[in-house]
Amino acid sequence: MPMSKIIISCAITGSIHTPSMSPYLPVTGAEIAASALGAAAAGAAILHLHARDPANGRPSSALAHWMGFLPAIRAGSDAVINMTTGGSAVMTLDQRLEAPLAVAPEMCSLNMGSMNFALYPMLGKDRVWKYDWEEPFLRNSDDLVFKNTPRDIEGVLRLMGAERGARFEFECYDLSHLYMLAHFRDRGLIVGPIFVQFVMGVLGGVAADPSHLMHLKETADRLFGRDYAFSVLAAGRQQMALAAMAAGMGGHVRVGLEDNLYIAKGQLAVSNAEQVAKVRALVEGLGRVVATPAEARAMLALKGADRVAG
Repeated sequence: MPMSKIIISCAITGSIHTPSMSPYLPVTGAEIAASALGAAAAGAAILHLHARDPANGRPSSALAHWMGFLPAIRAGSDAVINMTTGGSAVMTLDQRLEAPLAVAPEMCSLNMGSMNFALYPMLGKDRVWKYDWEEPFLRNSDDLVFKNTPRDIEGVLRLMGAERGARFEFECYDLSHLYMLAHFRDRGLIVGPIFVQFVMGVLGGVAADPSHLMHLKETADRLFGRDYAFSVLAAGRQQMALAAMAAGMGGHVRVGLEDNLYIAKGQLAVSNAEQVAKVRALVEGLGRVVATPAEARAMLALKGADRVAG
């Protein structure tokens, strides 16, 4: 795709960070809704969403927990709701799809391969744990594999795409994931425009290094030509630096507390909106114009919020 208006996505809570890491990480339905609406008001056209158990902040796939915030977000904003199909690496595929199957959203995320998902380096910082699941969850991630086989990917493409009309944020954590995406394109199971999210900085995937981003972009150009758009998220401290690089390359950007808990070195972000406002100022300073939700829908050929079931 040629350079166009820039889509800001915001990943509101995710499944990687735990409640003890930041008092600003939204956990309850009301917190997730308020944080998402703040991000949308600040300029996020797409809201990438996960659910949590409000009793303990643990990642959840339960439809009841999703419905604790989805209606409020839909009532308060026209932002695109993007539901994860990745959920958490400790969930089965059936668990991860429980809510998306019921809601039939405009957009879903889809991880394009299985991978090691090593979170245990987060244990390096001393902290008092609020809940008993947090420390074992991180410690045991040295033996954690996120499973998304070709059979799993094909199933999500059929159930969420062909049958429910969702389009996808194709999450590519490494070079091999781009080739898997091209494989399904070649089989006719994916049609353009393709929206690729380069996910950088997760231990087990590609590092958040500018040279890697250049290589990912060059490979995607070769595989998909003009029939794709790309976005970049960098987990951790490279978040804004690689967002600026993505914007300069004609791509889109993703920020949010799922990907980075900080707004500056040693300073926790107090909201998702704070990160959206910062990246918006950054990309506008580079001459890019931020896309509205309606413009993002048109750019990505989404079905429209009126065709969402939940």
